Amino acid sequence: MKAVHFGAGNIGRGFVGLLLHRAGYEVVFADVAAPLIDALNSAQSYTVHEVGEGAQDHVVTGFRGINSATDEEALIDEIATADVVTTAVGPNVLKFIAPVIAAALKKRRAERPLAVMACENAINATDILEGFVVDALGSDTAALDRATFANTAVDRIVPIQPAEAALDVTVETYFEWAIDRRPFADAPPPIVDAHWVDDLAPYIERKLFTVNTGHATIAYFGFLAGAELISEALALPEVATSVRAVLAETKELLVRRHLLDPEEQQAYIERILVRFANPELPDRVDRVGRQPLRKLSRGERFIAPAADLAEAGTEPVALLSAIGAALRFDVPDDPQSVELLERLARESAEEFVTSVTGIEKGHPLFAGLLREVEAARP
Repeated sequence: MKAVHFGAGNIGRGFVGLLLHRAGYEVVFADVAAPLIDALNSAQSYTVHEVGEGAQDHVVTGFRGINSATDEEALIDEIATADVVTTAVGPNVLKFIAPVIAAALKKRRAERPLAVMACENAINATDILEGFVVDALGSDTAALDRATFANTAVDRIVPIQPAEAALDVTVETYFEWAIDRRPFADAPPPIVDAHWVDDLAPYIERKLFTVNTGHATIAYFGFLAGAELISEALALPEVATSVRAVLAETKELLVRRHLLDPEEQQAYIERILVRFANPELPDRVDRVGRQPLRKLSRGERFIAPAADLAEAGTEPVALLSAIGAALRFDVPDDPQSVELLERLARESAEEFVTSVTGIEKGHPLFAGLLREVEAARP
């Protein structure tokens, strides 16, 4: 069996690539970073080091690398003969890899459809990728029958790695890879560590609005408090109070929408906070908070739950406060942070709210966002 995975970074090697290897796949990593691809092709193995309770080391073998920027035809051939394609590239990059997948589907002759699963921090990321593939296929709609697209929800903390780590990756022990079983009918691809579910929506939103919302909240309030590490930020009483308030609001939404057990959701929150506080995962505030414009967009971790709560008649006070903290994220080496501050200074508050968050005037969340933007403007 062969899997092609887009994104050979730390998450690709330390999470998705590892689980594909454990399932018996030869893994072909596709990436535009030439030094990383060269390193993969020169190595016989790399090690994933877990930290935390029950930690183990996992040696990964049976992989190759391919430069998706310079070896596109070879990559197309690899995908055309693969069993599985996965991604961990960021939601904004999906549109760039879709044409390659589309070209491979046109060449594909295998009887079994190619399983395509985007492993991104976004709601229904595989649906987004499929839309781009459909656009790239154009009139060749028959090629679409050669693939099965399934949404997933992924969860594992993979911090910035030390320079001396080379290909090795340090990760937390906890992970979850939930995959929608329904597109595969009775024949899902063999992935032993996957959690196959018939309704993915609760898993996607529980993860996004708890793990991702909470992580980013700690990063933005931690940045304002002068903390460098996520664990250090969470140890500050004012940051801990803020993130608990945010997660109480997202809990209200999740319990109501997906009929979750409130006590189980609270236990999930407590487990997440323990993970964030792990001092063996030295994740930096500036890494977790990067790309604030994306994190403040309409379907993302702050605006989506805040808008839903506002539409239901609840003012999301804590979420609005976290959004205000995100607006003050000033990290010069993060292009989106720089752009955010430039737009705050250049655009009117009304223009900024609409263009960045997608919330229009008249929406019950608009006034609260307007207050936060006006307060953050220079």
